[in-house]
Amino acid sequence: MRAHGARRRVTPRALALATHPGPALAVTVVAGLLALAAGASWGRAALVTAAVLAGQASIGWSNDWLDADRDRAVARTDKPVVQGAVDPALLRSLALGSAVAAAVLSLLLGVVPGVLLLVLVASGWAYNAGLKRTAVSVLPYVTGFGALPAGVVAAAPGASGSDWLAAPWWLVVAGAALGAAAHLANVAPDLEDDLATGVRGLPHRLGARVSAATGAVVLGGASLVLVLGPEGPPTAAGWAGLGLAVPAVAVAALAGTPGFRRLAFPAVMLLTVLDVVLLLAGGAAVT
Repeated sequence: MRAHGARRRVTPRALALATHPGPALAVTVVAGLLALAAGASWGRAALVTAAVLAGQASIGWSNDWLDADRDRAVARTDKPVVQGAVDPALLRSLALGSAVAAAVLSLLLGVVPGVLLLVLVASGWAYNAGLKRTAVSVLPYVTGFGALPAGVVAAAPGASGSDWLAAPWWLVVAGAALGAAAHLANVAPDLEDDLATGVRGLPHRLGARVSAATGAVVLGGASLVLVLGPEGPPTAAGWAGLGLAVPAVAVAALAGTPGFRRLAFPAVMLLTVLDVVLLLAGGAAVT
């Protein structure tokens, strides 16, 4: 019989859950698809994917490490740390190790794409380390998700090694807007728990309903930019993407309603992935 309070054996599942696998995989898939859309070879696209995955894992692990005491205080039983399945010290080691791996893999793509991809990692760490508690909590999301497509396109074969703005303006703007919408939707389910532990980011200051409405408007704007931004008339795939955005925007607008709070963030992530798939299908030039 196990002694009371004894720690469980660490399992791969617990470690995977601590990475926040949903958003981590969504961002990684988007990066890989964008790399292919930008004309990268399969090998180079795989390197982009590996670099982004390592960075996303480091952000997730650092979040659960840094928030361990706060998550215990509000009994977040969905967290492996609270379940006793993972020690925060192990998550710290994994977060730092994967951040180093992300740096190495990113810089193998070149200095410019490497630095841009690492802006996303640094933004995530800055958010976890304290910016989430401030009125500018959205800034890491805007900066990181704007830098992601810029870094991926800068890694494409046709981009100049010194071209920081190889990506088209509409792709960077849409990425930044999707990041802002993701932040507003991601915080929605935990507003009360956050406030109870002293976290007062932008969504908390706006309030649940205003935050949800703002996120929906930003998400809709991002979708319009993705469809109307590329040169030439919108493609059939673009119009299809706009059609898919309608239910996602509707769910995001309801993020201030208790029954819909946990649906908003997955809706934003799913729309982001589908938008990139449709960009590929429509042949939009991203370089």
